[in-house]
Amino acid sequence: MDDLLKTLRISASGMKAQGTRLRVVAENIANADSLPTQPGELPYRRKIVTFRNELDRNIGINTVRVDRIKTDQSEFSRRYDPSHPAAGDDGYVQAPNVNTLVEMMDMREAQRSYEANLNVIKASKTMLQSTIGLLR
Repeated sequence: MDDLLKTLRISASGMKAQGTRLRVVAENIANADSLPTQPGELPYRRKIVTFRNELDRNIGINTVRVDRIKTDQSEFSRRYDPSHPAAGDDGYVQAPNVNTLVEMMDMREAQRSYEANLNVIKASKTMLQSTIGLLR
């Protein structure tokens, strides 16, 4: 019985972490076309979620937690648009370093991890209900 409760806690922490990851990926996708409004301004910078294991002292197990949400320091892309208000002297505008294809793959991976943890919770719940049924 105690192991089932631990399993539920582990899966719940995984779902929370993947939920945060999904929110950050959605923010990246929403800002993929956000260009600066003035010359010299920087565009939106992609965000990345990192995870860490953390000991839950109450139950004595490691769970996954969001370590931090950091910005991707990769180069910005450039678009040629001399009529844009943020275009430099060369006619180029800096664009976000967000690749929507990569973001969609990250979103799908986070979604699958979330679903896997949800399925573990469902299976644990079924086992717990069966155990209670046997004890009646």
